[in-house]
Amino acid sequence: MGKKKAKVHKTLVEQILDKNNISYIQHQFATHDENNVAQLEVEADTDQHTIYKTLVLEGKTTGPVVGVVPLDQHLDEKKLAKESGNKKVNMVPLKDLLKTTGYVHGANTPIGIYEKFHYPIYIDNEAQRQGQILVSSGQVGRSVELDANDLVKLVNGKFVDIVK
Repeated sequence: MGKKKAKVHKTLVEQILDKNNISYIQHQFATHDENNVAQLEVEADTDQHTIYKTLVLEGKTTGPVVGVVPLDQHLDEKKLAKESGNKKVNMVPLKDLLKTTGYVHGANTPIGIYEKFHYPIYIDNEAQRQGQILVSSGQVGRSVELDANDLVKLVNGKFVDIVK
């Protein structure tokens, strides 16, 4: 028998997933500071393509919109603007992130943001192809692995092509 893993307290995001009967796996990553911004330290054996970052942008028409893309790819702002019905979208400045989403940089999560603000959420198509993906669970260094289809239903999101 292996050692019992220490039970990690649940983040609000994990509680939301529990409440909605969505199965997930908790993950923890080491982090380091880069220009006063926490960055995940992903081990070489972890596929960065299955870890998704949550980016928060602002459009004149819609206000905040959320783009969820693989960590190793870049969001195409033009594509997101088009999908969200905006002429253009711009990243929410770091200093406004906490008041816009309730999360600090590195902890933004589509699940928590949707629960609190109901912003429109767009998840790159790649997630649907992959099935199981990781998104932040609302704390720097903490992630949840879940089925992308469960995620899109939970946050009333849309699978779209939004990477460069």
